Amino acid sequence: MVWFRRIKKFEEMLIEEINGLGIKNLQVKALNLLNGFYVNLEYPLPNGQSVRLLEDNNVYLGNQIEMPGSGRCYGVVADEAYLLVCEYGCNGEKPQIILYKKR
Repeated sequence: MVWFRRIKKFEEMLIEEINGLGIKNLQVKALNLLNGFYVNLEYPLPNGQSVRLLEDNNVYLGNQIEMPGSGRCYGVVADEAYLLVCEYGCNGEKPQIILYKKR
């Protein structure tokens, strides 16, 4: 039970951190445990290369938030070390990094 309380406290702290970023239409109410392989999208870089920022074998806290009227979603994923905010279309199509920072 101790691990559950630690995760809930960490979730509350992350929600506050994410909502404090001031990103338009990004309001997180809850985070879920997510497998890295499920949320590790490949992001195109300006130089034409692509990069994956997460580890497939890790478990993250995150969520998907619909962007009103756009057909796109925000994706938020975090662990103790990093916070990633991205946007993408249906099924992770055309992902774009909004924010990636060391925590």
